[in-house]
Amino acid sequence: MQTSDETSAGGLVVSGMAEAVRADGSVDLNRIYVALIGRLDRRGRLLWSMPKGHVEPGEDQCATAEREVWEETGIECEVFADLGTIDYWFVSEGTRIHKTVHHHLLRFVDGDLNDEDPEVTEVSWIPVSALLEKLAYADERKLARRAHDLLPDLARAEKEAGRATPR
Repeated sequence: MQTSDETSAGGLVVSGMAEAVRADGSVDLNRIYVALIGRLDRRGRLLWSMPKGHVEPGEDQCATAEREVWEETGIECEVFADLGTIDYWFVSEGTRIHKTVHHHLLRFVDGDLNDEDPEVTEVSWIPVSALLEKLAYADERKLARRAHDLLPDLARAEKEAGRATPR
């Protein structure tokens, strides 16, 4: 069977980090939100995942993550941390494909959620505290656990840097 390699990038857009830091320095993860996309599977079930897509020739992974998030959610964002990589194999049209997906944490910059991308059924802001139960795929849940662990320190750094969520 013919094989092929594909590379994608995307991740979690994060909003509300600085605002989630309490006066005592603790962080309320219920006040930090991430943007997810929902797609219908072959059985008609809505499966939630992180936005992502193919790296174009000459494009770096961070630029891909920012572009794909914008295309799939309508949100402008910027990469501020690496989250991790997932790789897996699947077969499509008689070709065995090895796919590598680079995930990042992206800071919300501007925009309103929309599901105008034909590949996306629904988009939503989800509190980080509910992220693990919402994601459909085990590999993405593993990355979400990592984000859950990283976000308190990152939120404190955002507050110390004087960054507030736009709007």
